[in-house]
Amino acid sequence: MKNTIKVERAKLNITQAELADRVNVSRQTINSIEIGKFVPSTVLALKIANVFDTTVDDIFALEADDWR
Repeated sequence: MKNTIKVERAKLNITQAELADRVNVSRQTINSIEIGKFVPSTVLALKIANVFDTTVDDIFALEADDWR
């Protein structure tokens, strides 16, 4: 699953650690999501979208391999 978290963080000028603090996870979790190694839970995806004042669909998108 691809995401635009890094872009959204840049718009707000916040670090991975700051985002992690806002959604109550570790910085490593945010890093893993950004690089596509970890798929967040629905609750976490909603929290991230809320920080960026947008929708989950605007941040996360399925890729062809996700359908397998």
